[in-house]
Amino acid sequence: MKKHIVVLTGAGISAESGIKTFRDADGLWEGHDVMEVASPEGFAKNPALVLDFYNQRRRQLHEVEPNSAHFDLATLEKDYKVTIITQNVDNLHERAGSSKVIHLHGELLKSRSVADKHTTFEQTGDIVLGDVCPRGFQLRPHIVWFGEDVPMIETAIDICGTADILIIIGTSMQVYPAAGLMHYVPDRIPVYYIDKNPAIQSGDNLTVIAELATVGMKKIREYLPS
Repeated sequence: MKKHIVVLTGAGISAESGIKTFRDADGLWEGHDVMEVASPEGFAKNPALVLDFYNQRRRQLHEVEPNSAHFDLATLEKDYKVTIITQNVDNLHERAGSSKVIHLHGELLKSRSVADKHTTFEQTGDIVLGDVCPRGFQLRPHIVWFGEDVPMIETAIDICGTADILIIIGTSMQVYPAAGLMHYVPDRIPVYYIDKNPAIQSGDNLTVIAELATVGMKKIREYLPS
């Protein structure tokens, strides 16, 4: 039976494809208080602004491509069972060929109505005021905003409990509840942390690879057990 690699990915892996991260000085939240564009209160106050904000993110997504880190993760499926749990709302993992991707914070290419958080719709173009679901309710991005529940977190916790190997890429592991996932993997399994500026050091079963995602994924094969 193939060993199960669980991968936790954050903004750092997509940044190398040209998708800005809000933690950078020139990040995508620049010019906006985060609560204006990523909270239910912000949407209630100025829905047109919020819709336009995510429309711009969605348009950008159509212009970027997966990078080698995305493709290298997909290639791991030849030798391992691989499940990716991502904080990213892009579809770059899927476009690179990964077959099992859990999106904790939603997906840019999906929408849902303000009245039903469980039913989603494919959304490749813009959402504007007046775009409604079949029941007549306004559509909104299928994004988990600050203050909202993370519906996939229980699924992610269960998956982490089945890991034989954990790889963490491009995330500071500071944003909860995602940051807590590493504590649900079995004791003593190998953990590999790829980040250009890691806040932790190698020790015991943890190996830190202080590189960009694309470089770190090239190096990780020498560490992975068969």
